[in-house]
Amino acid sequence: MKIHDLITSTDELAALCERFASADFVAVDTEFMRESTYWPLLCLVQISDGKEAAAIDPLADGIDLKPLLDLLTDNEDVLKVFHAGGQDVEIIYNLTGRTPHPIFDTQIAMMAISQSEQIGYSNLVETWLGTPIDKGARFTDWSRRPLTDRQLEYAVGDVTYLAKIFPRILKKLIKTDRGVWLNQEMERLADPEHYAQDPGTLWHRIRAPGRNPQVLGRLKALAAWREREAQDKDIPRGRIMRDETLADIASHPPKKQADLAKVRGLSNGWKDNDIGKRLMKVVDGAEPLPGDEMPERKRGAPLGKEGALVADLLKLLLKIRAREIDVAARLLARSDDLEQLAAGVRREIPLLEGWRYEIFGRDALDLVEGKLGFGVENGRLKMTRISEENGPDASADDEIGQDADLPTPDTDESPEQSERA
Repeated sequence: MKIHDLITSTDELAALCERFASADFVAVDTEFMRESTYWPLLCLVQISDGKEAAAIDPLADGIDLKPLLDLLTDNEDVLKVFHAGGQDVEIIYNLTGRTPHPIFDTQIAMMAISQSEQIGYSNLVETWLGTPIDKGARFTDWSRRPLTDRQLEYAVGDVTYLAKIFPRILKKLIKTDRGVWLNQEMERLADPEHYAQDPGTLWHRIRAPGRNPQVLGRLKALAAWREREAQDKDIPRGRIMRDETLADIASHPPKKQADLAKVRGLSNGWKDNDIGKRLMKVVDGAEPLPGDEMPERKRGAPLGKEGALVADLLKLLLKIRAREIDVAARLLARSDDLEQLAAGVRREIPLLEGWRYEIFGRDALDLVEGKLGFGVENGRLKMTRISEENGPDASADDEIGQDADLPTPDTDESPEQSERA
């Protein structure tokens, strides 16, 4: 693979992107700093089509990233491959208001062909290529110039390895016919709404203190105010105020600014500084949350003790099924879905739709409705179909934990990956 020198000019970048415009895919990674800022500072972009690779310096004098951003957001013929790409996509969205599309994330893809829910990049490389990664450069200051040879080697390695691994993962997905399982997850990753920072909706991310409209109205107003303060100052929102402090003020609003000195999590200076004045103005002007904005109550009846036991059995079934077919349990169902099923909900649950229903949902529903039971025979768990007329039907027993009837691993996979598959 041809490795280019660090690209620092628009002309070099445009020529590279013109070649990549006809590629089947490009592997993409970024290095950025955001510890002390609200907006992440993009320090480096790495890209490879499997034949050549380069690192691009966004901080170089006079460079225009437009050729690269157009390739990533406008060219629908080139698949953009990331690993755990949420923050990379967020940066591209912040720069353009658009997201890369079509998109493929190898961390998400591994959920469909292994039990790994959040496999790290170094583990991914070691699993598929048997190559250990030097992590020493990972936590360096990527904003400092000049970049060292070690930093550049580490950074470009991220996409050269990814460009080798992606075709193998794709081949495995095709072989196991599991590619369709990932469509919804990939589209969610590319959804611009996921990255839009609307200050008026960010209160949903804070643990709501009850369902009192006055309290929630203050929480919404305070969360929006904090976000705007953080954006204006370009500092992390937690540097303005922690979530716990925000929720406490929403629940127990101070009557006057001097009372802010008594709020846990705020310094004494809030009692007479300008930001404290702005905070009190928000508290005093907050309106009760309208009824149509109130958070939905959890669907279904309360679980109760018996329902909680049913949910536990569903989680056991999920764990066994995930191990049986070598897939991440979270891809099949989430705990909230199982609890809703145990509480009697039968609509708008992902595990009762599409491929999830065929792979897991049908058995989960049968377990809840008394058509499926657990048993132990010769030390192995078995699930038994139960006949309504004649009781347990031994002829319908399905052994749980048996080897899944899946295609054999590719011969070019590492021994560890072959053993997993």
